[in-house]
Amino acid sequence: MIGYVTLGTNDLQRGAAFYDALFAEMGAKRLWDLGTMIAWGVAMDKPAVVLTQPFDGQSASVGNGMMVALVVKSKDMVDRVYQKAIALGAKDEGPNGPRGEQFYAGYFRDLDGNKLNVFCMG
Repeated sequence: MIGYVTLGTNDLQRGAAFYDALFAEMGAKRLWDLGTMIAWGVAMDKPAVVLTQPFDGQSASVGNGMMVALVVKSKDMVDRVYQKAIALGAKDEGPNGPRGEQFYAGYFRDLDGNKLNVFCMG
């Protein structure tokens, strides 16, 4: 149902470097780059994450309560992606680990303050 998620940035090149390295850890790559927005994913017909400068020319800001959840296949991958995000300068919003019996996740904020989590089930 989700085609893509858009995150705002005030520094597209800084954000692009962060997401190039982070998404490479998950096996994703740039799908397209329009100069003011860049999309990452595993294929054009799968959901993507888009980083963009706001269309209205105003400063990007973080939505309170908004979060992007990135699904991966294993706890090891959750650990690797979460640690990569932190190493790239992301802020911890809840360390990687179990949340209940079937949910394993790590939460972080990117360089612009957008909240994400990486998770797996099982």
